[in-house]
Amino acid sequence: MTEYSLHSELKDWYMVSGDDLEVTVEDFRVDILRGKLLIEIQTVNFSAIRKKLIRLLVNNQVRLVYPIAKLKWIVHTTGSGEFVRRRKSPKKGKVIDLFYELIHAPSLVKDRNFSLEVLLIEEEEVRCSDGEGSWRRKGVSVKDRKLLNVFDRIVFRDSRDFLEFLPKELQGHFTNKVLALKLGISIKLAQKITYCLRKMGAISVVGKKRSELMFQVS
Repeated sequence: MTEYSLHSELKDWYMVSGDDLEVTVEDFRVDILRGKLLIEIQTVNFSAIRKKLIRLLVNNQVRLVYPIAKLKWIVHTTGSGEFVRRRKSPKKGKVIDLFYELIHAPSLVKDRNFSLEVLLIEEEEVRCSDGEGSWRRKGVSVKDRKLLNVFDRIVFRDSRDFLEFLPKELQGHFTNKVLALKLGISIKLAQKITYCLRKMGAISVVGKKRSELMFQVS
């Protein structure tokens, strides 16, 4: 997997005096060691780091740091790296977007040694029309991701913290369709949220309404 500038720049931004970088703990390379806390920065793909975290959580406190681009700039370059144009992406990331990745490792939240920190950032993504990128981007490849600013940071320490994503007016039993409507999100994202909340023990299934699962806060 390509290591973009964003990862190292986030380490530099996150570290404080007394931290140790790139420390080996139990045969694993850890981004930051802060006292007894192990800090891992993951910019994509929670599934790739899940097994590592499970092993480290047995004997250590671990914090997973995940950035979400609240504001993104797209820079297009030529194959030789020459600047073509720069534009603002219409997509604006929100904290709730973390469920697109958390769905790959929701059970980690049940471990008392685990915490998750979301950073809302401004980033710059460098792209090149070289035909080597994914079909979704019509062959345009991402050459780098860069950190420009950090707007906010939110820490989740246990499953109760994730209940903040449920709207206050949601009373009693609810379905994915109701949750999607209340939050103004797609049903697919609502399904990811309820799946994660179930796996971390924050909500439970109490029955069905026609073909839809019904949930309530545990």
